Amino acid sequence: MESAVYGKTCAGRNTANVLGMKKKLLGKRFAALSVGWPLYAIALTLSLIGIVTMNTFGAGPSLAGRQLIWIGISSVAFFVCASLDLRFIRRTPVIIAGYIAVAILLAMLLVFAHATLGAKSWFNFGIFSFQPADPAKLVLIALMAKYFSRRHMEIGHFWHVLVSAVYAGILILLILVEPDLGMSIIFSSIWLGMVLVSGIPKKHLLVVFLLALVAAAGLWFGGLHAYQRVRIMAFVNPAADIHGSGYNAYQAVVAAGSGQVWGKGIGYGTQSKLRFLPEYETDFIFAAFAEEWGFVGVVLILGLYALLLFQLLRIAQKMPTNFDALFTLGVAILFLAHIVVHVGINLGLLPVTGTTVPFMSSGGSHVLIEYMALGIIASLAQHSRSVPREAALLEFEG
Repeated sequence: MESAVYGKTCAGRNTANVLGMKKKLLGKRFAALSVGWPLYAIALTLSLIGIVTMNTFGAGPSLAGRQLIWIGISSVAFFVCASLDLRFIRRTPVIIAGYIAVAILLAMLLVFAHATLGAKSWFNFGIFSFQPADPAKLVLIALMAKYFSRRHMEIGHFWHVLVSAVYAGILILLILVEPDLGMSIIFSSIWLGMVLVSGIPKKHLLVVFLLALVAAAGLWFGGLHAYQRVRIMAFVNPAADIHGSGYNAYQAVVAAGSGQVWGKGIGYGTQSKLRFLPEYETDFIFAAFAEEWGFVGVVLILGLYALLLFQLLRIAQKMPTNFDALFTLGVAILFLAHIVVHVGINLGLLPVTGTTVPFMSSGGSHVLIEYMALGIIASLAQHSRSVPREAALLEFEG
């Protein structure tokens, strides 16, 4: 009789323990989502604004429907990443495997991919296309975060800056060969930004910028194709050839300026909807948005991006490990680089290189990776809260 009672008591305790563990696990997942909700809300708002901008409202073929599907897929990816414990991405074998994988994919592009708009940047699978450079951006961020988090006490040695440049340079070189100048600028910005936030001594900054100038000179004389140099020269004076090399830049400036203060109204952008502005769903979506929403809309959209970056900086400050903080800052640098380059191109402040803007531009792989990046940050932010100091020190070993 006593053994039966004892057995029931043990069974009851086991059931309570299991329920307690499940409740704790669910609590962690909901907490991770609470960290990521502000990020997701901002990203979704930007995506929906992008859909409204690229929608033709029945006046012609539109990419809005397909983009809405990608946003749905990306949203699922965000919540999956946010709810899982993704701290394993800190491990060196995982990062190295990812680096080798994306390097192989970028090299395979040069052999198997068909050129689209003069560049071999995509694998085309019929119903969808995949750009390996998109996941490569996250891999590079993770690699730089791992490298500098393990060596933050030795960052004073310039050797580590050079080694990190080699890691980034391999990917940048593969992208330049495609050729994709815009994406190579983004990768260079990621590397430079993460070098700066890693705590590099001021005396090394001058050397870094001198190396950047040397690289830019070498790129101009030996790395750029003729049409890319023409685009840069057209940036200096786009009005000199508005029917040729300066056409895109000229039309983008006209579209953005014609919106004036309040814009022409949703769906009434003549430059974009009448196809005077090329690639208005992707590379020039900011100019198309400015035409329809005006200066007020531009302030709104830049405010949303500023709020997103502020949220990422706030999360990075609270991260308990160097890797998590650097990874979050790396994602912020990635978004900032895309925003600055894209807006600069659309306003005629930078040469036309063909660069998307986060969450707004049409496309599948880049939007998916951007939402996943936010999900990973939400996961790291939650699961790192309970990391003991002793466990955090393991980031220097594994």
